[in-house]
Amino acid sequence: MKNTKVYASYRYPSQVISHAVWLYHRFTLSFKDIEELLAARGIIVSYETVRNWCLKFGN
Repeated sequence: MKNTKVYASYRYPSQVISHAVWLYHRFTLSFKDIEELLAARGIIVSYETVRNWCLKFGN
């Protein structure tokens, strides 16, 4: 993603945030499904965090 300043104050890298938002909007996955997919890849994040990302960055 070219504009990483949007994610500047977040704990996770912009690639993680944008991938989680993409998963939610592209496929019919729940926030908990995305939490589990990310956990399988070693990224521990709560489903509430994914929900907040989707509300803020999902257009």
